[in-house]
Amino acid sequence: MTEKLNIDDLKRRMEGAITAFSHDLAGLRTGRASATMIDHISVDAYGSKMPIEQVGTISVPEARTISIQVWDKGLVISVEKAIQDAGLGLNPQSDGQLIRIPVPELNEERRQELIKIAGKYTEQSKIAVRNIRRDGMDSIKGMEKNSQIGKDDGVSLSSDVQDLTDNYTKKIDEILLNKEKEIKQV
Repeated sequence: MTEKLNIDDLKRRMEGAITAFSHDLAGLRTGRASATMIDHISVDAYGSKMPIEQVGTISVPEARTISIQVWDKGLVISVEKAIQDAGLGLNPQSDGQLIRIPVPELNEERRQELIKIAGKYTEQSKIAVRNIRRDGMDSIKGMEKNSQIGKDDGVSLSSDVQDLTDNYTKKIDEILLNKEKEIKQV
């Protein structure tokens, strides 16, 4: 029973790595406006860092515009500064408590830059999956050492863990390929 729980736990953790990877990629700009582009931005508010969605309502009124209705007038400047400092190449424009963020078309240089960033996210995700695999392999070795399972069972479980790792690595590559297509789309 311990063996099955171990594999299920590894699957759950690898799914978590895929989810985190997908979330990271969603923040990369593709030339179309999306609220997820600014999800990861933190704003200096009330003496601490707060996620941008906790200081205002984010919407996408047009294909190339993101708008934020800031709830507290005193935070408008902090929100603008956080967006500019995020390194997304966005230039917010405020109109009272409403901040409009025009999303410019991507040039070829910026597209290549975004593909490199996506590649870094990919490698981080693969490292996370490999670390989970290592934990699983260490667990199998420990069970063999403690005579909880035999050598043959250990080899079989190790093969299962490696297959699982290969499947999740393949999923990561597929997600990256789709994101690259999206970024390259003019």
